Amino acid sequence: MSDQNRQNQKDTITNNIKDGAGALFHATHKALEATENAAMGAVDTTSKALKNVTGNNDRNE
Repeated sequence: MSDQNRQNQKDTITNNIKDGAGALFHATHKALEATENAAMGAVDTTSKALKNVTGNNDRNE
């Protein structure tokens, strides 16, 4: 195998690793954003429920 072929193989492997790591990072980031959105939705829902129970709606302030 020539030196050029070896270098091409190394470059291909390196690029595949970079691409895989990038895809994993983006998937993880998207999952974290979805988790954050769900958590904030739960906080908002809980806040609204507590306001309804205590009679402290924003309309009355």
